[in-house]
Amino acid sequence: MPEIVKEVSPPHGFSRLAFRAPLWFYRLGMGRLLGRRIMKLTHTGRKSGLPRHTVLEVVRYDRPSNTYYIAAGFGKRSDWYQNIMADPHVEVDSAGQHNQAIAVPLSADETGNELVDYAHRHPAAFKELANFMGYRVDGTDADIHALGNFLHMFALKPVGSGS
Repeated sequence: MPEIVKEVSPPHGFSRLAFRAPLWFYRLGMGRLLGRRIMKLTHTGRKSGLPRHTVLEVVRYDRPSNTYYIAAGFGKRSDWYQNIMADPHVEVDSAGQHNQAIAVPLSADETGNELVDYAHRHPAAFKELANFMGYRVDGTDADIHALGNFLHMFALKPVGSGS
């Protein structure tokens, strides 16, 4: 079973600036240089109603359906998480593509399956990310899958795809 080793919260102050630095690539029209593993998510502020932007790692991109899978690494306290729960209509910018999408929360089982797949494709990155998010896992598929009970993920499905 995954073990919580530290509480994490969304970055504030200088660390927030560092996390938001990749936004400048998008603002300068160079977001495509970051490839498909990184995306800019544009969502609507739940209080302000204004467009908000965040850059996230893509857990998986499904080319046939043009669907992006993302995880809320800082949990439910992340502003972007709360915003898309209030209004799931988002815009996705990744690898030079811009799409309107609907954010669909994944179940714990679906999240676990995505995490196991990610850990197989990117074992070193998964280990670092699990630690960064405050979890210790033993590396077995069962333990990684169980992490789906703690993390929150979304499928960003293009508008008009039957979502």
